[in-house]
Amino acid sequence: MKYLGSVAALCGLAFALWLVWHDHPAAVLQLLRGAGMGLVLAALLHILPMCANAWDWRTLIRVRERPSFPAMLRLVWIRESINGLLPVARIGGEIVSFRLLGRAAMRPATAAAGLVVDMQLTLISQLLFALVAAGYVLEHSSSDVARFAGRLAWAIAALAPALVLFALVHHARPFERAARTLNRITSGKVVDLVGRSARIDQSIKLIWRQTGIVVRYLLIWQTLQCAGYALEIWFALHVLGADATFAQAFVIEALIQLVSSAAFLVPGGLGVQEGGFVLIGGLLGFDAPTCLALAGARRVRDLLFYVPGLLAWQVAEYALPSTRRVEGAD
Repeated sequence: MKYLGSVAALCGLAFALWLVWHDHPAAVLQLLRGAGMGLVLAALLHILPMCANAWDWRTLIRVRERPSFPAMLRLVWIRESINGLLPVARIGGEIVSFRLLGRAAMRPATAAAGLVVDMQLTLISQLLFALVAAGYVLEHSSSDVARFAGRLAWAIAALAPALVLFALVHHARPFERAARTLNRITSGKVVDLVGRSARIDQSIKLIWRQTGIVVRYLLIWQTLQCAGYALEIWFALHVLGADATFAQAFVIEALIQLVSSAAFLVPGGLGVQEGGFVLIGGLLGFDAPTCLALAGARRVRDLLFYVPGLLAWQVAEYALPSTRRVEGAD
């Protein structure tokens, strides 16, 4: 298991290179060369969904402990960078965010609850957008593609019961139950963990009870976030010379997000993301070189944002002093 991430990354890289070699590498390189600085401009548009993510995550935190918007934006940047480039199964960014929030004097229960609910609502919105995207493909494609899109839509819809359970799991006090089990196994050596875990469960319940915040998160902020990602795709396709509509870009982004989440074991989604762009773009009528060039544009974004984000993480770890709380304040 120690080397699983590295092996997955190497396999994904090999598959990505094979895809490029198989689908006219000269054509892919020509498209990227022709786009030039347009790819950099498309990458810079990523700041828009990052801002939406920072704002919606911030609304899940109680007002008296809520960090400033620039602080939340930096956390989003670091979290995305870690999850996007490192072999951390797409949760390492959340763990680092929890550490940084704690060192900024936020209560552990508040930080953990905000992260958990943010992950829950993000997954729910991803599946809902993917279902809408599959419906679009079903409506606008040929019979063969429509059959595939229909199966995809049914597969996504079949996950609806799991979404309901996922949203209601906090009623079962999962953190407290897990801590109690661990406490029994260790003969009472982690009894303090039980109380802290119970506070996390209670904080998660309090967030879910704020119906207005949850609804705005799903209907407004998550929609704006996905629209921002789609704008990146649309602009990249435009500079690559493809005649794409914003709806097509939205479909590509909604489905590629689902593919990337499913491929959480592969660092950066190497190979999986490229294959996803070829498959999804093909369903919408785009040729393979254009799809691979679009995947290359996404890698440009990763280099511009995520590599500096890893450096910002190291700076944050060493620059932010640890804050000691008065005993009992938690």
